[in-house]
Amino acid sequence: MATSANCALSLVTFITVLNCVLLRGAQAGAVRDFNHVERCKDSLYMGTPPRGYLSNSFKKICQRYEDKPRYVTLYDPHKHIPIYSAYTFKKSDGEKRVDFPWMFEPQLASEKSSSNMEPFPQSSNMHMNFEDSQAVLEDYADVVQYERGQLNPDEHQADPLDKASTYSLTNVVPQIREFNLGPWAEHKDLIRKRLNNYCRGKAFVVTGVTTSGHTIRRNNLDRVAVPEYMWSAYCCTEFDQNAPYFVRYKFPVFGAYGLNDRVNNLMVEVPLKNLEKFLKGRMDVDKNFQIFYNDCVPDNK
Repeated sequence: MATSANCALSLVTFITVLNCVLLRGAQAGAVRDFNHVERCKDSLYMGTPPRGYLSNSFKKICQRYEDKPRYVTLYDPHKHIPIYSAYTFKKSDGEKRVDFPWMFEPQLASEKSSSNMEPFPQSSNMHMNFEDSQAVLEDYADVVQYERGQLNPDEHQADPLDKASTYSLTNVVPQIREFNLGPWAEHKDLIRKRLNNYCRGKAFVVTGVTTSGHTIRRNNLDRVAVPEYMWSAYCCTEFDQNAPYFVRYKFPVFGAYGLNDRVNNLMVEVPLKNLEKFLKGRMDVDKNFQIFYNDCVPDNK
């Protein structure tokens, strides 16, 4: 019996060690899932990412900066843009930092690389080593009509390291300049002020894109897809019940979308179900497409 007990104990020890090794390996930037704190689970409402995307080619990235998980990105390595980024909103003054270096994701280029995002090398010749898997600075160099639009925006973070982590090109899409500086900037600030003032708990945000075929080309190659629509939704289950009605009805969850263009580009705010219905007709998703687990309705309600 003692021998059996020792064997059982040895097996338990082995499994525990194996799990530790596997979890440590799972800290890499590109992951199989987001089911662990070290794989950015805390960036998602109920630890659950949007469901219903049909493509198997998208890469799940736990965006890590300085060895800490920061937010989640679903990335298209063929179109070289994020499909969405999901993050927790932090109360902030909306100040935008401009002194952070732009970074890339080594894990997309090689599984043996660092799991942390890293600043682009000074030599542009080095960028050729990973430009097959992701956008590089040269893609945005000579396209004056586009701005780099962050899906997880600097202005929605407070901690300097969280802000720095938003400057990865895997969190960026080309936005038409007029849209980026106008309706998109106004919407980011509107949501920042709303969540600052009326969200009492943790706010989860998912921001994504739809595409229609337009691309930035470089050296006669399609390099970076240009979104047709930008969309965003937030989920905050603990909010100010005494907020004015025109604000209160937009809790716990609400969404918005806007055309990434020079004109007719206003951001339109809509209930979550309306946003999902709008997106189903413009994205490769199944009928069960869902942005937030249980539509951001707490299980105890």
